[in-house]
Amino acid sequence: MEISTIKEKDKGIAIIHSDEILITDVQSALDFMATVQYETGYNRIILDKSAICEDFFHLRTKLAGEILQKFINYHVKFAIVGDFTVYTSKSLKDFMYECNQGKDIFFLPDEKQAIKKLSEN
Repeated sequence: MEISTIKEKDKGIAIIHSDEILITDVQSALDFMATVQYETGYNRIILDKSAICEDFFHLRTKLAGEILQKFINYHVKFAIVGDFTVYTSKSLKDFMYECNQGKDIFFLPDEKQAIKKLSEN
């Protein structure tokens, strides 16, 4: 896992790059969040969807809801970036749409848009 940081509009954002899957369950998400916050001091994180297990994107597993609730509980703003067009589930598309309407969790196509969104609130 490589962590880089950026300041945008006085907001510190951690950008994480990884060749391996970092989030597989609630505990790995908590560990990930704690590590990033400890190493950067920032509570805004960008992560590519390839670093999240595929079960996360199947809502019937309830993994997405459980994991994202932890980010909200710990006041961590989180942007997942990547190509989401590969998913055909209407419920997943609705879920991502609803997240993008809020202020904490975002599903966006690239880091540039994620930085913009995370620096707004």
